[in-house]
Amino acid sequence: MLFWTSGGATPSTAVALRNDLPRAPHRAAPVAVPPRDRATPDLARYLVDRKLISIGQMLSARRQMRHDRASIADIALNEGWLTAETLLQARADCFALRRVNLMAEPPDPELATMLEPATCLGLGVLPWRKRADGTILMATTRPETFAATVADLPAPLHLARPILADPTDLDAAVARQWREEMAAAALTRVPLSESCRTWAGPTRRSIALLTAALLTVLGLVLLYPLAIFSLLVLWAGMTLLVAALHKTAAVAAFLTRREVQSPPAAHPPLTLPPQRPVVSILVPLYREPEVADILIKRLEKLTYPKALLDVLLILEENDTVTRDALSGIALPPWIRVIPVPDGRPRTKPRAMNYALDFCRGDIVGIFDAEDAPDPDQIDRVAARFADAPSDLVCLQGVLDYYNPRQNWLARCFTIEYASWFRVMMPGMARLGFAIPLGGTTLFFRRAALETLGGWDAHNVTEDADLGFRLARHGYRTEMLATTTAEEANCHPLPWVRQRSRWLKGYMVTYLVHMRSPRLLLRQLGLWRFVGYQTHFITALSQFLLAPVLWSFWLVLFGLPHPLDGMLSPPMLTAIAKLFLTVEVLTVATGLLAVSGPAHRHLLFWVPTLQFYFPLGVLAAYKALFELIFAPFYWDKTTHGHSLHPRPPGLVRRLITPRF
Repeated sequence: MLFWTSGGATPSTAVALRNDLPRAPHRAAPVAVPPRDRATPDLARYLVDRKLISIGQMLSARRQMRHDRASIADIALNEGWLTAETLLQARADCFALRRVNLMAEPPDPELATMLEPATCLGLGVLPWRKRADGTILMATTRPETFAATVADLPAPLHLARPILADPTDLDAAVARQWREEMAAAALTRVPLSESCRTWAGPTRRSIALLTAALLTVLGLVLLYPLAIFSLLVLWAGMTLLVAALHKTAAVAAFLTRREVQSPPAAHPPLTLPPQRPVVSILVPLYREPEVADILIKRLEKLTYPKALLDVLLILEENDTVTRDALSGIALPPWIRVIPVPDGRPRTKPRAMNYALDFCRGDIVGIFDAEDAPDPDQIDRVAARFADAPSDLVCLQGVLDYYNPRQNWLARCFTIEYASWFRVMMPGMARLGFAIPLGGTTLFFRRAALETLGGWDAHNVTEDADLGFRLARHGYRTEMLATTTAEEANCHPLPWVRQRSRWLKGYMVTYLVHMRSPRLLLRQLGLWRFVGYQTHFITALSQFLLAPVLWSFWLVLFGLPHPLDGMLSPPMLTAIAKLFLTVEVLTVATGLLAVSGPAHRHLLFWVPTLQFYFPLGVLAAYKALFELIFAPFYWDKTTHGHSLHPRPPGLVRRLITPRF
């Protein structure tokens, strides 16, 4: 039985039924079908004979089919040679098939469940009705391959006869037929041992225990303030040292590798794979009508063949504002809208899990609503996967921002991300550490993604979690030299809300994977296990204990420190120097990250990061509160604060990173 989750679909304009189609739910009139031994009609030649496409278009399509996993129907539709309605009628006439409107004439519920939804969606078939003589009628969206498809199905479906359905109608019929099951499956794809879905919300008992613990800590602080502060200082100092070593190693790995390589061109030539695959792109949207139109325009700039693109705009079914915005846009045929049944938690990973089975590609990527990817990004993804070993299953692109000049917060956000994506992540990857993924510009081999169970629907940083789950199961992630521009979060309150969600997800991810430390050590190996510990412990400790570390500015300026009587002067001085060293290292990393031509205007602003990171302290304590009282709450980031097209030439000015 095939593994499956769920997805949604959108009803298309109803196709008129022929008058002689069956009307009863369990009885059907005879349907004209080609005999089994008849040669499969040539749809391309039929389209030419009926003057629906030209001979030149047919020859062009055949040339493309030699290099791409696309059919003549895919090419004709996505290149705009034919409308969906014209193509559907041409298929019906060419293959002598009747058309059925699955929305007006839904399938027999008992018959439809003979196949699982993932199978129906993957093969483009759906058991529909049974004729009086017992023959099963099977709705298909791909009559060209129907005979080969049903030959591999279990009896009695291997003897089914085809009728023709609109692909969008079939998707919608599957979503309607298995609505509850698919919605539930979206929550549980990830194995229980690797998911946070068992995380309990606040109960009377947990609140009582937490209150008791807080009162105990408060009592200890009141009784022994200096002793408690000393312990916090020692822990902060220790994690600061580990953070310094971790960052220094990553920066050194980045610099060493870059120095021994000859600088590549900004856009090196591509070696195309012999058979380019279909690539599905998931774009989750929630209450974002402002970005819908510009998102479509940006996606249309992708240079990958449109016949091989499968973009899924994922909407919550109650998100009427975004749906209304999209209804006023003429979507190209390679873009579909997937509504997700309402449910809890209402998170991005749940929506992507729901849509995963509706993907038609062997590669699955993710974009955010405000993304502006390099036009040749998908070409580079397909080329790299074609050459990569089988254990490389994830490619992570570089995230940048197209509004760094909007205000000071946007500048600092851009510097921070440049440091992370252009220096730290490549350095960590070269050290052999597992890396937490970003939430966008991610591309997966679909088979591996499904093997892992997709995303944890309850984790609010599903990207970071998935990065370590990939590593635990022996898969590799690689940084890809391509850039996606996003909108920098440029207002304080939205920034704190977004960062608190990220930090809460980090806390949850660390606790989930540390349920069984021995198993984690065995799966990751000692080196990557150490990298996992240093990354999470230092990142969380530095945010939560930042006020403790700030006290060492007093030592650096020669002022009295609260622990002068508790810790020796040499120790206080050593911690203060370590604190200053890490601050200098942070600034140096930022300067290195923005030293390229696209970001040099930010060099002056790098030292001001000292005033930027304190916002993270507020976010950290908000995250800690939500970890206890609202672990699955998704504090959504609002986009559209800087709505304008990508500036001319920015694609070329965002120089490809030297990985």
